Amino acid sequence: QVQVEESGGGLVQPGGSLRLSCVASGFSLDIYGIGWFRQAPGMEREGVACIKSTDGSTIYSDAVKGRFTITRDKAKNTVYLQMNNLKPEDTAIYYCAAGWYTLSPVGFDSWGQGTQVTVSS
Repeated sequence: QVQVEESGGGLVQPGGSLRLSCVASGFSLDIYGIGWFRQAPGMEREGVACIKSTDGSTIYSDAVKGRFTITRDKAKNTVYLQMNNLKPEDTAIYYCAAGWYTLSPVGFDSWGQGTQVTVSS
């Protein structure tokens, strides 16, 4: 079965950095794209980054473009989200998911459990 598991969240000061990890199992990163999403209290889930299965192409939301970077290590079947220059508005539960090459949550069927990212001084 297609499964993903994310980790790496925590508390960080504004301007700081975190790297989230998404370990995939039951499939190859050559088959499914991996997206990163976040959901803050009272807000809808939004896509922040996605990496394409075929060639590793990436897309980002305007909110994180230039600050976040999604990468993959195919040997480890792991996708990362490097988050730099974090802002308080980045505070949310972050999820990874396997699916299509899109930032729309409806394009993803297999989700991790989420990891909390809190940006606060």
